[in-house]
Formats: sequence, C-alpha cells, structure tokens
Amino acid sequence: MTSDGLVGRSRSAPDEPTPPAAADAFLGDPAGNAAYEDAIDRARDCLVDSFATADGPYAGTDHETLRERIDELTVFPDEGDPLAAVLETVGEDVLADSVRVHDPGCVAHLHCPPAIPALAAELLLSGTNQSLDSFDQAPAASVLEEHVVDACCDLFDYPAGADGVFTGGGTESNFLGLLLARDWYCRTRFDRDVQTAGLPPEATDLRLCCSAAAHFTAEQAAHHLGLGEDAVVTVPTDDERRIDLEALDETLARLESEGRHPFALVGTAGTTDFGSIDPLEELADRAAERDLWFHADAAYGGACAISDRLRPKLAGIDRADSIGVDFHKLFYQPIGCGAFLLRDGDRYRFLERNATYLNPERDDAAGVPNLVSKSTRTTRRFDALKPFVTFNALGRTGVADCVEYVCDLADAVAADIRAEPALELCCEPALSAVVFRYRPDRSAPAARAAGVDERPEPVSTAAIDRVNRAIRDELLADGEVVLARTEVDGTAALKLTLLNPKTTRWDLREALQAVIDYGETIERDRGTIDSA
Repeated sequence: MTSDGLVGRSRSAPDEPTPPAAADAFLGDPAGNAAYEDAIDRARDCLVDSFATADGPYAGTDHETLRERIDELTVFPDEGDPLAAVLETVGEDVLADSVRVHDPGCVAHLHCPPAIPALAAELLLSGTNQSLDSFDQAPAASVLEEHVVDACCDLFDYPAGADGVFTGGGTESNFLGLLLARDWYCRTRFDRDVQTAGLPPEATDLRLCCSAAAHFTAEQAAHHLGLGEDAVVTVPTDDERRIDLEALDETLARLESEGRHPFALVGTAGTTDFGSIDPLEELADRAAERDLWFHADAAYGGACAISDRLRPKLAGIDRADSIGVDFHKLFYQPIGCGAFLLRDGDRYRFLERNATYLNPERDDAAGVPNLVSKSTRTTRRFDALKPFVTFNALGRTGVADCVEYVCDLADAVAADIRAEPALELCCEPALSAVVFRYRPDRSAPAARAAGVDERPEPVSTAAIDRVNRAIRDELLADGEVVLARTEVDGTAALKLTLLNPKTTRWDLREALQAVIDYGETIERDRGTIDSA
C-alpha cells in the first residue's frame, strides 16, 4: 500500500481513539497474557482453598440468609476493585455456600464431579471463546465437533449417514428430537412444511407417547412445539418402573381408534428417579410397525455404551431415530455438555436454514461446516472439546471403570438398605440411583414406644411423608448429606444418586445411618408417628 493509504497515516492523529485502561484485562498482548496467568492462578487458589476448608457437601445456609447476604453485594460498581479482592469476596460469599459435588456426601442429583481433564479443556475453550455457529468463527472447533459427533454415532452403532450436534443437555436434545419428529410427521403424513406454513389443522390430534416415569421435558417440548402438554400421553410402568408394553399397545390402539395421530414414541434409557431403562428393542419394533418417530432419551443411561459390561442394557438404541445423551452426567463433564444424535442425517432438512452472514448456500455446496443449521441455538460453546480431552486422557476403559463402579456401588448400598429394618428399598437399582425411604413404623423408637419386640402396625402415608421430608431438609440444613427427594406411588421417598467414583460403601453407610438417626430424633422430638 502507498503512503497515501490507511497504513501510511499517522498513528497519532488528533481523532485517534485511545484504548481504555480496562483493555489490559484482555488476552492478546504480553500485558494481557500476564494478567490472565495471574487471574487463573488466583482463581485456582480460591477454588482449592474452598475445597480444603470445606466440611461436608454443603454449609447448610438457608435461602433467606443467603439472599440477605448476597443482596448486599454490588453488581455494577462505578469503579472496580483488584481481582484478588473480588475473588476473596466470591470465595467467602459464593463458593463457601456452594454444593460441593466432589464430596462423597453429595448424592442428590444427576450432578457429577467433573473430571480434571475436562476442567483443563474448559479453561481452553473459555479462553479461546469459539462460537460453533459458523466455520469462520470456529474453524478447528467446528471440524472437531463433527469428528466427535461421528465417534458418538459409532458408539451407539448408528449407520453411515448419521449426524448430530452438541447441546446444552437433555432438555435441548429432547426438544430437538421431538421438533424434527413433528415436522417429519407433518411432511410425510399431511404434506405440510411446518417450517414455512405452520402447523396443519390436524395438529390438534397429534400425540406423543412416553412412560409415566419419563422426564418432564417431553411435556415441556410439547408445549414449546405448540401442541400443548395434553398431547403427551403417558403410559403406566411395570414393576421395574419401565414402560409397560401391554399398556402401550392398548394406548396406541385407543389413540388410533379415536382418530388421533400418534407421531412419536419416547423411550427413556435411565429415568431420573430410578435409572430404569425402557425395553428399547420392543419400542423400536412398535415404532416401526406404526411408522412413528422413536426418540431415545439416554441423558443418564447413555453412558452404558462406553462399558462392554453395561452396554447390553441399551439393546435396541441403535434403531432409535434420534438419541439424546448427556456428557455432564455419567461422562463426568462440566455443565453443560450434551449431544443430540440423528440416525438419518438427511432429516436435518426439516430444521436447517441459511443466513447470508453465517451459512450462505454456497458454503453448503462447498461442504463448509457451518453448524448453526443443526441446532436451535446460534451461539454455542466448544463443548465437544471436553469429552475429547477427557477420553484421550483417561481412555475409554478409564471412564467405563468409573461408570461400572457407581452402578456396582448402587447394588451394594441397596443390599444395605434391604438389611436395615428401619429402611425400605422402593425399587431395585437399574443404574446408579437408589430410591428408598425411612419407615417410622419399623424403626426402633416405634417398637420401643409400643413396648413390643415386633414392629407396630403401619402408620399413615401422611406420617411417612412428614418424616422423610423432614429428614432430607434437616440433613441439608446441617450440611451433612445432600439427598434427593421424590415420590413413589404417591408417598415421599429419598434418593441416592451415585456418580462420584470416590464415594465408598462406607460413606453411604454413614449417610444411611444419618437418615436413621435423624428419623428417630424426629419421631421423639416432633411426635410424627401417626397411627393408621
């Protein structure tokens, strides 16, 4: 360029904007890089210190106290403080009252302790800040995501031509599956392009079927898809909390006789409460017989695919039209990290669109990977890096060992529950979730109060509800154990959700003993026994 061009102009023109002082808080030059190194070191120390000073999975602070204290923090101060001071505040007011998912006593939800290789990947992907909507924003990231998706399709025995995309988790994956199912059905059955023309008149009769134990996101998706939650027809479960096939057949026959249009069948591979896995092979048969879209919600149980021993639990999942799997559950990734897999990648045509500034049609013709057309989101994080780094660091067998261990641990603690008269096992574990309850009518205080060796007659459901809810609440308030709560057959129950490969059977025996101790104390102090 000549001296008359832009480059030839003076750097010190009077109207030259001057970078703000805060520009030093960004990567890209020696000062910014040094500031980043210092910030990461300080943040790491803050996190590790919070672990070192912790006693149990939670401090026990109630929500009102937290709100009162945190409301005093300034969110938009005019002038900033040194990062060290800000992180000190975060450590004292946020981290100190966070649930410590790495603690063996944190056994409530499908909320895993993230593997250290995944945390290292999180650092890389947040620092590079790639956005997975267009190739020119995330070149290597886009290609690597496609590569990881292909490997996931192979993992679930999908055929050539399968495709997929990373999602924020099961909610998004289930929505994607049912969105494509609806649009595919409307196109093939009613010759209606929903993307351009909207729902057909027959949409009021569209129905999707799932078990009564399926995740609530089936109903949520039906709402978001304009069908309404009433479009979801739940089918009773069998004694193993799986969808009852005979009841399903009756349901499908009834819907058809009523002139309804069942368009999708959702099979759950790992229900939230019980870890139950529906008979996927039989569901695939029924979907094929009636030309339904078969979506497998494998957010929880999909991790069985990584284990040669557990893999048979997923028999038939390769026949699903779509699969949702979460890596931030039993694959030990930081939130959020899920994937949606599509058996026939050509069916993405029901979702895709082109924007000239992101993914023009000429890019499609050239095979440029602009992944925005596979997702309901535009901006997406490079989450595929996390499982890539984790599996390459730990190996497939390393991750499988962790999955198998927590499933074996569930079986072991279920045996302990069966052996304890004051506890009742609600269902045999299918994966790593164990649902049980404290029974005040079987406890030692109940027998002593009755003055007999035998247990007294069963107490009311209301009494069982009150005791079990109080046990969970008081354990949380004391920070000793973080248990989940649910209902089984209309009665309150407690749940151990086992994801942590560092949790031992001894840890869980201590947790169960705490449940019994609290239950007996509640019986004595609050008089919750209520004779039937």
